[in-house]
Amino acid sequence: MAKVEVDREFPRSVGGILKAARMILAFMATITFALRRSHEAFLALVIMELVITFLFYLLYLLKLHNKLKFMFWPLADAFNSLVAALFLLIVGLCATLIKTIKETLIGGVFCLLLCILCITDAALILKKVSFNRS
Repeated sequence: MAKVEVDREFPRSVGGILKAARMILAFMATITFALRRSHEAFLALVIMELVITFLFYLLYLLKLHNKLKFMFWPLADAFNSLVAALFLLIVGLCATLIKTIKETLIGGVFCLLLCILCITDAALILKKVSFNRS
């Protein structure tokens, strides 16, 4: 059985900190949307963001991206971040338009902050990807 390595530097790297911040904000948005039973789509999106970001965090933390060579993981991560940013922007704007429910408004603000973090994460990942350029 193959031993799993742990990258002890990843949690302290910029990418690790960004992913951890995304998970924390997604968790906070989940709590705020769940408190007042906001629209199910809002809650589903932030839960999916939390789970997918956690899986990418584990992928890099356990160095599985080096062992699972069937996919170019940094590009998949960047694509995921950009798609998540688009959906979080839409949900964040829709949730902030509902000003009568404070929890939904706060969850919308968390979604907009998450959108900024996703764009930053994607930009940093794409900056590192060379696409065979020298």
